[in-house]
Amino acid sequence: MDKLIVSPSPHDENYTKTTNIMLNVIIALLPAWGAAVYFFGLRVIPLTAVCIGSCIFFEYVCRTMMKRSNTIGDLSAVVTGLILAMNLPSTLPYWMAVIGSFVAIVIVKQLFGGLGQNFANPAITARIVLMISFPAAMTKWVEPFTHTDLDAISSATPLPLAGTDNAVSYLDLFLGKTGGCLGETCALALLIGGLYLAARKIISLAAPLSFIGSLFILSWISSSDPVYQILAGGVFLGAFFMATDYATTPITTKGKIVFGLGCGIITFIIRRFGSYPEGVSFSILLMNVLTPYIEQLTRTKVLGAKEAEKNEG
Repeated sequence: MDKLIVSPSPHDENYTKTTNIMLNVIIALLPAWGAAVYFFGLRVIPLTAVCIGSCIFFEYVCRTMMKRSNTIGDLSAVVTGLILAMNLPSTLPYWMAVIGSFVAIVIVKQLFGGLGQNFANPAITARIVLMISFPAAMTKWVEPFTHTDLDAISSATPLPLAGTDNAVSYLDLFLGKTGGCLGETCALALLIGGLYLAARKIISLAAPLSFIGSLFILSWISSSDPVYQILAGGVFLGAFFMATDYATTPITTKGKIVFGLGCGIITFIIRRFGSYPEGVSFSILLMNVLTPYIEQLTRTKVLGAKEAEKNEG
């Protein structure tokens, strides 16, 4: 005779484990990473290895020092290192990448309790810290296919060239044939990765679509080239891989839409009126801080809650 097992929700036994989620994110990032190797050369490989290796090292050391169960096997540190690498220029010195990994893992992630407890996206925060601390190194871009002499081939990213005679073509922006961070140039590869995650039900498209859509509409209203604005910079990388982070973004669909709209609006404001040509990283970080309030405003009301309040009165 079968026993009746009483247990708290959720009752679905086919839940997706953290390791499987992280593995799917790694797979989704591979097309963009491969495009970076193709366009910016073999230095992308050791730079990525430094980011991933140092993230794993710092996580292991932190968990050991705090006498907590080690979590390097869940692949979250690997994902953090890979996303951090995708947010860096190919010319960045390795020691700076190690500092970025330290900020991401030790300060943003582990000091707040580890995976799921961090208030902000670790890779985004690390990029901003590096950008503020080492602005020259973090804005040194190279032209694709000319990575044999890194000191002689620095170039501008597409965003400052918008509306000028030197503006990059839509095709080059879509394929990634332009200067920029490793993972933000090839929109096609990022789109493939994002759709893969959506098809695997790892992410919802609510935040990415509201992010990209709001930036597109605001750019169109302000007479900026909306297609150029969404293809240039880190919009696709941020929308699909960082605005969908489980720990730092809202859970509800309404919350995800609000989060994406906020990212799009702040990105537009920074690009249009700020001193930085790019605003994706800052917009996501600011919306990470607002996530608890967004969840509170968009949370689903408990069935019968209103009636209970009336009865109490």
